[in-house]
Amino acid sequence: MTRRVRSGRSGAALVIALGTLAAACAAPGSDSPQPQATGASPVSAAPACGSAPVTMSGYFETGFPLPKALTTEFTKQHPNVTWNIREDQFAVITQNAPRVLADNPPDLMRLPQVSELVKDNLLKNLDGYATAFGWDKWPASQLEQLRLGQGGRPRGEGSLYALGLNMSMTGLFYNKKLAAQIGMSAPPATLAELDQALDKAKKAGLTPILQFNGGATGGLAFPLQNLMASYGPAAPINDWIFQKPGATIDTPANLRAAQHLEKWIKAGYFQKDVNAVDYATMMSRFIDGQGLFMFNGDWESGNLDKQMAGNVGFTLMPPAERGGKLAAMSAPLTFGIAAKARNADCAAFFLNWVATDKRAREIGVEIGGSRPMGPADAYMPAVSSDKVTASTLAAGADIAENDGAMDFIANATGAIYAKSWTPNLQKLVAGQQTPQGLLKAVQSDYAGQLEGN
Repeated sequence: MTRRVRSGRSGAALVIALGTLAAACAAPGSDSPQPQATGASPVSAAPACGSAPVTMSGYFETGFPLPKALTTEFTKQHPNVTWNIREDQFAVITQNAPRVLADNPPDLMRLPQVSELVKDNLLKNLDGYATAFGWDKWPASQLEQLRLGQGGRPRGEGSLYALGLNMSMTGLFYNKKLAAQIGMSAPPATLAELDQALDKAKKAGLTPILQFNGGATGGLAFPLQNLMASYGPAAPINDWIFQKPGATIDTPANLRAAQHLEKWIKAGYFQKDVNAVDYATMMSRFIDGQGLFMFNGDWESGNLDKQMAGNVGFTLMPPAERGGKLAAMSAPLTFGIAAKARNADCAAFFLNWVATDKRAREIGVEIGGSRPMGPADAYMPAVSSDKVTASTLAAGADIAENDGAMDFIANATGAIYAKSWTPNLQKLVAGQQTPQGLLKAVQSDYAGQLEGN
């Protein structure tokens, strides 16, 4: 999830800039909203943070250590730059983003869905920075999800309005000791094999899948989208997320995925209180050995390597048919710069540093568990093969080979996650919604939100 759901995962931190920025850090161009059609003003030279004291304001996602680890290292290397960071849960960031960007514009912010933010001129157009720093020479697929057309639609093309700290990806983590108890010596290779493993776990008295689905962030969107990846191609789902004309989430393949999720619910494969469990509780229970599988993202790899050393594996969601193409939710851990950020140049310099500095890339792998963004030939730290981080990095390469990266279905519009996916998934668990009704309700809400209703 965007996370990027941490996934929703997520929490954010708003910080008010306290220092005065040196001339070298002044934002390029004026403080007026960035032009929609022509992009940002060109930057003649790569910006930096200067030598005068700078206090950077940040609004980050709570519960995720990577951003703060990076800002701490950045200050070590650039002592004149300090950080004032506020954090919130991802659901709160999603609700507060427009107001925060308008009223107290942070220099750097963890972003939810960005289309409406671009439409309202709240995010800085980064085209000038892309030219100055050479981001436009990176693999195009890294930036595709962060590009938006005029007025914020469609996504996937146009100007660059955000950058990622890494390329996050979701799949299935599993407890190796519990897997051994049911005779699972290797990850399931097909959806049928996964169903068999879940059934064996249930009969053995284990919780087959630990998942969160409480509050304003419906975590069952994770297994649902993974099931969508098993039953159908990634491209139509991306078209829907990117708001392409005529795109719909209500397709026969996605209906089969929603029906399969309902089958898991009725079989008791999720913990009984799944609708009351938040993300942090899910993580605590999984680390405590209370469940076999967990649908989650590679941002937890470093944490799990520490908390469950040698006892956790990772696999991509298996296809419905053996040998089928692999797909996964895979998107940048998205951060942007407010259109009226005081220290925009320094924020852009930081984002470039994250992708290119040797130590920053090591932190991205060690703590973030994901492949950093950046040039195709950029330094990659070695990872021991016995770590789950090695498995998530290898899975990322498999997704790239299969061209199976999908953005998160929660990112289709700014409100679709909290106001449509989450309540409808919670109703599905409670027996108050059907798979058909779920998809039709979400599609109806999506259409209304695109029309501005």
